[in-house]
Amino acid sequence: MKFGKVDNPELIDFSFPEDHPSTAAVLANTGENQKLNVYVGCAKWNRQDLKNFYPRGTKDELGYYSSQFNCIELNATFYRLFPAEQFSKWYDKTPSGFKFFPKLSQDISHLRRLNEKVYPFVDAYLDAASNLKEKLGTIFLQMHNNFGPKNWDRVVRFVEYWPKEFPLAIEFRHTDWFNDAKVAEELYHLLEENTMANVLVDTAGRRDLMHMRLTNNEAFIRYVGANHVSDYPRLDDWVQRLKSWSALGLSNIHFFVHQNLEVESPLLSAYIIDNLNQELGIDLRIPQTLGGGQKGLF
Repeated sequence: MKFGKVDNPELIDFSFPEDHPSTAAVLANTGENQKLNVYVGCAKWNRQDLKNFYPRGTKDELGYYSSQFNCIELNATFYRLFPAEQFSKWYDKTPSGFKFFPKLSQDISHLRRLNEKVYPFVDAYLDAASNLKEKLGTIFLQMHNNFGPKNWDRVVRFVEYWPKEFPLAIEFRHTDWFNDAKVAEELYHLLEENTMANVLVDTAGRRDLMHMRLTNNEAFIRYVGANHVSDYPRLDDWVQRLKSWSALGLSNIHFFVHQNLEVESPLLSAYIIDNLNQELGIDLRIPQTLGGGQKGLF
């Protein structure tokens, strides 16, 4: 993922912002004694991108990927609407407990920009994606950088239309969604009232998207490494923040690792899984990667 890429990541201040004041209140209202569900994965399973991950001779890339990770952020569904049969094939190729977190089609987000013509596309998408059955995780909608608050009415209409049996997370990228306090609070309230997740994006060139405002009991995080030594301490910071949120009541952690060049995404994923296991007392499988999940080639 090239979003937020910078030429000199060593010049970026990667220090973590404080939590939004309302995040603790959201987590306090989500109920007690809920099971902690942690899913960590990459954004794709393509062998060309994930070099040094697949054993020589691997033919079924998804089959192998899903033997190592418990989830995938499914970006392929952004570029085309796959038929129901394809979702069924993905379901059959993956083991019990594996989850897909698919991106909504660009027909909905970028081409029609949530206008009145998107709803047949929404219905068709959900009809197809529902074939993932219990392996369907949170679907996410990622809006274009230039989709700003002037489109507020479209957002409200879309959120109210969305079938609530399908968990949804939304990623807004236009700076005015967060720089204008009144707009931000209206947006957070809308998502909170509809139990939708507010996607957090950690990328070098857009630190404003680290708003640290959760709107339901889900931390949906899209982490973009910079192919730089700073990637690892940034992951350490995430482990500590997720640990603190889990102590406040967070039950659902969905963490997806990207890089500007995806070559070491499995290594970064293995690194954070190992640390989450230690800090949260969980037992996620640590993927087998070149270097054994340790710090890699930087």
